[in-house]
Amino acid sequence: MTAHRIPPIQGLLAFEALARLRSGTLAAEELNVTPSAVSHRIRQLESQLGLKLFSRGDFTLTTDGAAYLARVREALTALQQVPGRSSGSGGATRLRVAVTPTFSRQLLLPRLALFRHAYPDIDLILQVTIPMLNVTAEETDIELRFGTGPFPDRESVRLQSDTVCPVCSPEYLNTVGPFDGFQSDETVARARLIRCPLEPWRTWFTECGLSLTEPREGAQFNDIGLVLDAAVAGFGVALMRMKLGAAWLDDGRLVRLSDRQVASPNHYFLCWQPGALERWECAAFVEWMKQSLG
Repeated sequence: MTAHRIPPIQGLLAFEALARLRSGTLAAEELNVTPSAVSHRIRQLESQLGLKLFSRGDFTLTTDGAAYLARVREALTALQQVPGRSSGSGGATRLRVAVTPTFSRQLLLPRLALFRHAYPDIDLILQVTIPMLNVTAEETDIELRFGTGPFPDRESVRLQSDTVCPVCSPEYLNTVGPFDGFQSDETVARARLIRCPLEPWRTWFTECGLSLTEPREGAQFNDIGLVLDAAVAGFGVALMRMKLGAAWLDDGRLVRLSDRQVASPNHYFLCWQPGALERWECAAFVEWMKQSLG
């Protein structure tokens, strides 16, 4: 009997990540490769299978792709089951994690299926925290904090840094633009700047050598996701975190106004009270997050 060649595991992982995240950029970051490598692995997998897995540029699955995805996820789940790690009779272990809104929607939730598969004995309880204020409704085991760090009341590890770049909707660009790189006082002054205390404009102004000061008028939001949605709605120009806002760029809701991007002074940190990592579930979550977003 002729043996059928099993598709490479890299191709299967790329397929599962792209189907789940629906973003070539996010899939590439999760797999720690380039977006072009993800595309190459998908083409290689489709060629070997003789199937078209995605039907459109927004990564909508074909009928064959949806059916094959179910098989792939079953196989990946089976491979993640380590002998001797099955749950005992003591029930699940609860882990309470506080997360910021946009980070959880864009970067954490799309990856949580892999965490559940790797640690079926952990019941994850998520609650929303207010960025920079670090206010949670209940006591938590692990917190995601946003800011410059360090935090005197917590031990922490920097989880993710990012760069920022001005963006707006294609319609706003066609109406008010062009903006020629958005790097001169005159050009920036023509735009309505969307304000956000989490990502102030002075970062961009300073790096570009502009003499402008932080805007005091215009729409303001205290959530990065709301800032980007406001830009989509035509409120003006937003300063976007490139990793966090990748989905808005990938589907064309927003466009970059400059080839330049500058480092944000703010980072995402995982934080915990001293001694918390002595609990296996806390240590497991922190290590998984570091690897998943590393």
